[in-house]
Amino acid sequence: MKTDRSVNIAVYSDDSTVRASIRSALGKAISEDISIKEIIDFATASALRLYVDSKKRVDLFILDGEAVPEGGMGVARQLKDEVFNCPPVLLITGRADDNWLATWSRAEGMVTHPIDPFNLAKKCAAILNAAQVNSANPANTTVS
Repeated sequence: MKTDRSVNIAVYSDDSTVRASIRSALGKAISEDISIKEIIDFATASALRLYVDSKKRVDLFILDGEAVPEGGMGVARQLKDEVFNCPPVLLITGRADDNWLATWSRAEGMVTHPIDPFNLAKKCAAILNAAQVNSANPANTTVS
């Protein structure tokens, strides 16, 4: 498998089984040209915010919209409002009808529970490829 770049992914869910299923679904590579350097798990939104504040590299956020007490949609909206050149966000929601909420949160993509490994990897690759294309213009969507 040929890989051109590696990415760091931040995963937020209060449910350890959701985090494990995301990690398992992604494996070691998202696509032929995108490998995973690191997946960083967060059980609380405050821990995720502390990590973001530390300025460590994140190429993609995967946020559980069903997380409690802070849902991934609100966390996504806060990240988009407060992080300069915020990396892209993929939301995992309970149902497809929540697409409008994903749009409100300004997430770049959405998948639904239960997590389909092929769909998750495909969505992540599309989002990361779009972010790479967008990074050539002043509205850069990735942070290093």
